[in-house]
Amino acid sequence: MSAQSEITQRDLRLRSKEIMDAVQSGESFTVTRDGHRIGELIPLRRRRRFVPRGEFAAMSRTAPDIDLDSFRADQEALVDSELDDPYAR
Repeated sequence: MSAQSEITQRDLRLRSKEIMDAVQSGESFTVTRDGHRIGELIPLRRRRRFVPRGEFAAMSRTAPDIDLDSFRADQEALVDSELDDPYAR
């Protein structure tokens, strides 16, 4: 992880677009006022939309075994097997 750049409160006010663009690109900043550190600007974590195949395979190798009969019994216990007619009300 790279070291955070320090910026003054005045820099933040005067160069806010430039600094926010840098944060959006992954940079982090420590904001100072009168020489004292008062806060940090850090990018938000982005949720991944998918898990790469290799990573999924690696996680699956260490996952516990599932007893298929128990799994199906649990599903049946939680789900009503008859479909409801939404227009029957």
